[in-house]
Amino acid sequence: MRELNELYAEAFDEKEMYLENKPSDEYVLKQLAKKDIIVCTALSGEQVVAGLTAYVMDKLERETCEIYIYDLAVDAKFRRKKIATHLLEFLIKEAQKLEASAVFIQAEAEDEPAVALYESMGEREVAYHYDIYIKEKW
Repeated sequence: MRELNELYAEAFDEKEMYLENKPSDEYVLKQLAKKDIIVCTALSGEQVVAGLTAYVMDKLERETCEIYIYDLAVDAKFRRKKIATHLLEFLIKEAQKLEASAVFIQAEAEDEPAVALYESMGEREVAYHYDIYIKEKW
């Protein structure tokens, strides 16, 4: 998980978010043990070269759940090899096992490769995204 966070920091150019104020090992293990968190990684040897972090959200209006992919990144040296596609396909199979009704993911409009990949797998909905910070930003 720590290597994956390093990858996210680099891929998203958000080192402050992913590398400062690192949680304790106990906290990370507690989170990873939860049934509503899914982490998938791709390795080259022992190096984490891609990964995604998703959250399962149980719904109240129907007996189902939805899965929100919060982070998905591939190391720049390993892009254009369908690794992200394979991670998404794996997650979709997991979603089917959980009887989820949908999988959601966001992309920045200027991230053309991500937009193209996600459009090849699903339907685009245009929405506004707002961050309402409860504590100081990071």
